Amino acid sequence: MPIPEDVTGFELDADVRQELKSLPKTLADDVARNLVMVARLLDGEPEEAYQYSRVALRLASRVAAVREAAGFASYMTQRYSEALTEFRAARRMTGRADLWPVMADCERGLGRPERALAMAGEPEVKQLDKAGQVEMRLVAAGARSDMEQFDAAVVTLQSPELASSAVQPWTARLRYAYAEALIAAGRADEARDWFAKAAEADSDGTTNASERLAEIDGVEFTDTLDPELAEDEIESTEASAKKRGGGDNADDRVIFEDEEDVEEFYDEDDLEIDEDFDGVVPERAQDTRDAKADDIKAEDAEVDADADAADKGADKS
Repeated sequence: MPIPEDVTGFELDADVRQELKSLPKTLADDVARNLVMVARLLDGEPEEAYQYSRVALRLASRVAAVREAAGFASYMTQRYSEALTEFRAARRMTGRADLWPVMADCERGLGRPERALAMAGEPEVKQLDKAGQVEMRLVAAGARSDMEQFDAAVVTLQSPELASSAVQPWTARLRYAYAEALIAAGRADEARDWFAKAAEADSDGTTNASERLAEIDGVEFTDTLDPELAEDEIESTEASAKKRGGGDNADDRVIFEDEEDVEEFYDEDDLEIDEDFDGVVPERAQDTRDAKADDIKAEDAEVDADADAADKGADKS
C-alpha cells in the first residue's frame, strides 16, 4: 500500500524502534513506516489501518510490537478472532499483562461474555496498573450486561475510582458506563446525575455524555452547518411568512411592466360592472362622487333661480 513520503518511521516511540532493530535496516524501515500509518489511521480510518497492519505483519510477524498493532487494527474493525490471536501472540512474546482487558473484550465480541467475566478474576488482573484495572472493571460490567445481569453490572462498577472526585484519564468513561448501567437497571433518575458527572469530566469528548444528558432532559440540538437542516429551516420560515401574509397570494402577486401585459391579463368579462358592489369605494373615487353631487346641487340652484324669475315676471303682467 502507498505510504506518504513524509512518513519516515522515526515517528514511532523509542521502545518500538528498539524492537525493530532485530530486523535488517531496510526491512525495519519498511515495517516502521507501515506501523506509523496504522497509528495515524486507527481511530479515523480503521479499515485502512488494518490493511497497513497486515503488510507489517507479513514483513515482521516475530516482532511483538507488530503483533500488537495488528491486534488493535483487527479489534477496531471488529475482527475479534484475529485480534485475540494477535494479542495472545504479543503477550507470549513480552510476558506483559497490559493487553488482558482488551483480550477479555474480544471474548465479549465473540459472544462469550462468561469467558470475559472469568478473565476478570484471573491473577493477571493484579498485575495491571490502575488504568488497566479500571479497564478490566469496565469489560466485566459489560459482560454482566451482555448476560442481562444489569444490577450486577451496576455493582461491578461501584469502586473507589468511581467515588473519587479526582479526574483521571479513565474518569469520564467510568462514570458514563455507570450511568448506562443504571439506565439498563431501570434507575434513570440516578443515571441522569452520572451522565452529568461524566460530561463534567469529559473535556476531550471521549464519550457522548452531553448528548445523553440532553436526551434525558428533552433538549434537541440543531446542527446549523448541516445543509439539509438549513434548507428545512428556510422552507419553514417561508411557510410561516406565507401564513402571516394571507397564504400563497401574498407571494404570488404579479407586477405588470406595461399596458400590453395588463390587456393580456384581463379579458372583457373583467371590465363588467359588479352588481354586488357593497358601496365601499377607494378614497379617490369617493372624491369624484362628491364633486358630481356638488355639480348637481349647483344645477338645481340655477333651475330654482330661473323659476323665481319667471314667477316675478308673471306677477308684473
